[in-house]
Amino acid sequence: MQLSFHGAAQGVTGSCHLLEMCGKRILIDCGMFQGEREMIAENAKSMGFDPALIDVVVLTHAHLDHCGRLPLLTKWGFRGPIFATSATRALAKVVLLDSAHMQEEDARRSNRRASQRNARQSQRQELEGAGQAPNRQGHSEHRQARQELEPLYSVVDALDAIELFRRRPIHYGQRFELAPDLTLEFIDAGHILGSASVVIEGKERGKTRRLVFSGDIGSSSRPIVNDPTPPPEADVIVMETTYGDRDHRGFEDSVEELYAAVGEALERGGNVLIPTFALERAQELLVAFRLGIEQGKLPRHLDIALDSPMAISATEIYARHPEFFDVQSTELARRYGDPFSLPGLRFTRDGQQSRELNSVHHGLVVLAGSGMCTGGRIMHHLRHNLWREESTVILVSYAAPGTVARKLIDGHDRVELMGRWVDVRAKVKTINGFSAHAGRSELLQWRRAAGKNGVTYLVHGEDRVTQSFAEALRSEGYAVVDPEMHESYEG
Repeated sequence: MQLSFHGAAQGVTGSCHLLEMCGKRILIDCGMFQGEREMIAENAKSMGFDPALIDVVVLTHAHLDHCGRLPLLTKWGFRGPIFATSATRALAKVVLLDSAHMQEEDARRSNRRASQRNARQSQRQELEGAGQAPNRQGHSEHRQARQELEPLYSVVDALDAIELFRRRPIHYGQRFELAPDLTLEFIDAGHILGSASVVIEGKERGKTRRLVFSGDIGSSSRPIVNDPTPPPEADVIVMETTYGDRDHRGFEDSVEELYAAVGEALERGGNVLIPTFALERAQELLVAFRLGIEQGKLPRHLDIALDSPMAISATEIYARHPEFFDVQSTELARRYGDPFSLPGLRFTRDGQQSRELNSVHHGLVVLAGSGMCTGGRIMHHLRHNLWREESTVILVSYAAPGTVARKLIDGHDRVELMGRWVDVRAKVKTINGFSAHAGRSELLQWRRAAGKNGVTYLVHGEDRVTQSFAEALRSEGYAVVDPEMHESYEG
């Protein structure tokens, strides 16, 4: 058995683990790096292995940092099956197509701006260099500057990846044979709809070993999805550490804080912007708003816009998969019908509808992606509202270092939005209890369930957070490894 880690770079993560066992090369997740620009550039680099030699991909869930490089994997030669739950398969289609559209649009925008800069540069050179001999080096540099930027992958690449998803999904608790003496099982990770932890069991040289890959572990007592299923005892545990250094505020307290923040913002007379992840966070917020309205804690006809085509599609997928709902969401659906519908809710799919929202200057709540403010429609809304003192920005999502959302959390008075600097005059409110990730205590509880004999590999966390969680595990007697990028371990 060999286990390799290809999803960590200087503390910024994109989940990607390669397991070689029983003659099979199994890739668990193939995520995209997110965060600062230099980290995003990691996405175009070699994955550290030959994609054409991978036999199978196992996808834990549909977040971009777990599935975002699947189109690149297929573009570079992968042709095997992709295993996932039914909800993950449906959500991943939406996420990958949206990502491909963004890749193409970003490339077009960059090339258009580069062309405009080159045209201005050529005009200046003509005016300044009239009558002078041509500068061969300058012409060479100019030609190089005009080289067009290619998208990381295209919509066609995304469609190629989508075609590889196994049409018969694997259900929680179902064992699937990948090869003789090698089985795969999903257990509920409680993170987003369809999310799974992966249990792989194989027998080599007469010895049976069990490995557990946590994926992203959810927090308990949340609406919509069930609590995480404890893992079985295992010989190798690969687990995330996103919030390994702290616990979250209680979810119910955070919802009450949300109601208070929205109410205060409406009294101030401005708009409310909530950058949100399209998967789980947007749906949780809709459920929270629905409950707040039904309980009289929010205005009956609160003007809310879900301004994210991907979040709208994801919400529709959520509504079609009630088999993944927990007891609370099932009861909401029984009492109110669609738990994600609201009296004053509007879905704004097309760009014109989104732009029209910017003509509203007060009383509007906008939920838009991306949650980290790295792109998407939230950037336009921030440009129109962030400089207004009466506006409010409520941050309810994790923000990686270097992102606009993290800068707002850290109190920057100016941020760069789509190439322009904007002063931060709006009120910025951070509410921490909405995370779909388990906090430190829950992560420790999850790890204890897997027994003390196994080796724990810590991934998917900022360096200081992972180190803090490693110290906590070692103090309880666990063997812990913090792998580096492209590092491999034999076992």
